[in-house]
Amino acid sequence: MIKHTFLSLAAALVCLTAGCSGAKTKSPEQQLAYQITNDTLMHKVDSMAREVVKGGFNAGDGYGEVWIRDYNTFIELAMEVMPDSTIQDNLITFFHFQGKTGDIVDGFIDINKADLNNKGGYKYRLSDTEPRYAAHKNTVETDHEASLVQAVWRYVNKSGNKSFLQKQINGQTVEKRLEMALEFLMNERLDKTYGLIWGATTADWGDVQPEHPWGVELDENSHLAIDIYDNAFFIIALNHFIELTDRPEAKERWAKVRDDIKVNTRKYLWDEAKQKFIPHIYLKDSPFPSDFDENSIYYHGGTAMAIEAGLLSKEEIAAANATMVANVKASGAPTIGLTLYPPYPEGFFQNKGMYPYGYQNGGDWTWFGARMIQQLIRNGFVEEAYKEALPMFQRVVKNNGFYEWYAVDGKPSGSGTFRGEAGVLFKVIEEFRTWASIQNGNVNSKDK
Repeated sequence: MIKHTFLSLAAALVCLTAGCSGAKTKSPEQQLAYQITNDTLMHKVDSMAREVVKGGFNAGDGYGEVWIRDYNTFIELAMEVMPDSTIQDNLITFFHFQGKTGDIVDGFIDINKADLNNKGGYKYRLSDTEPRYAAHKNTVETDHEASLVQAVWRYVNKSGNKSFLQKQINGQTVEKRLEMALEFLMNERLDKTYGLIWGATTADWGDVQPEHPWGVELDENSHLAIDIYDNAFFIIALNHFIELTDRPEAKERWAKVRDDIKVNTRKYLWDEAKQKFIPHIYLKDSPFPSDFDENSIYYHGGTAMAIEAGLLSKEEIAAANATMVANVKASGAPTIGLTLYPPYPEGFFQNKGMYPYGYQNGGDWTWFGARMIQQLIRNGFVEEAYKEALPMFQRVVKNNGFYEWYAVDGKPSGSGTFRGEAGVLFKVIEEFRTWASIQNGNVNSKDK
């Protein structure tokens, strides 16, 4: 086990290397910056992350697909180790499978590996203009369109290649197709009563509904609901599209949509008394027993995304982090990657993997926990972020790899070589280093 202390160790290291006698006293921020800059554990995880993403674009060794919700979280790391043409090709492939109403598929797979005759599995979508792959859409979740908008923004923002937006795919530019994806959400997933987008009932950011053993497809048994994750993710995508487009009328139109979604999210989903987001607003009824208090559950991932969407004040962010830390202690989980707390009771989801503290029902996912770490850094809670990130770094090294999720006892589970985890930890390390560089006096540091 690699042990860390915090500011006291940093101060000691500063003294050993620079000499304390007569030297100018370092501020706590400078001491922490020194420790971050010289953190060998971070260096190791960074190196491991680069290696795992060199291996491909599928989510991990448990998946054959390239998923847009995963690719969105490791595209910036992939850009460090893969050719630009390959990065673009993956993004463009999603547009080849875009539906007529603008919807975006969940993932695509080599057509030779797709079981096209499997009547009990995915309903594959084929494309005349991209015959190498077959694609499918998990209709339970409402984050595929927002994920692709975000992924394109990350590519353009990091590469500076804004001309990519004008690339033509089947007669429409990338920019137009991104707007079509946003239109799909407004036309087919917006509830007029609340002015918010909906999906099926899931556990926080998850994509498994409770009514089926598999649980990835909307049907007559689904319970439609509004949640914080889908709407926060939509707001983030709207922010990104507004930044990408140069058309004033588009900026104005989508800024109005974004502002309305933000107002309605706070109005209907934020519980002021409990200082938390309620899990669901049901458009008709709930799939859970009438005596079950679902609002006792705290959603970690959706809350992190709400912070990125600009929905919480600094005081509310501090309170959210304190709640997550308390939930970790109460549950015995390793990190704030804990999906939610407390978990849904046994039997509430027909999917056997959704037992209490299993998979998306209380499993510990760095994939979202590290996104909370990013938000803590960006909002000035750097010492807290560093303390809470260390166990995430430590388990990568201890287990010699990136795993999809972790049990409350720390046991790694799910897909190995999980590139989403590698991507978000890479971004955390980048954020820490940028902050440390600024503290060390490098005023030219650019927040990527």
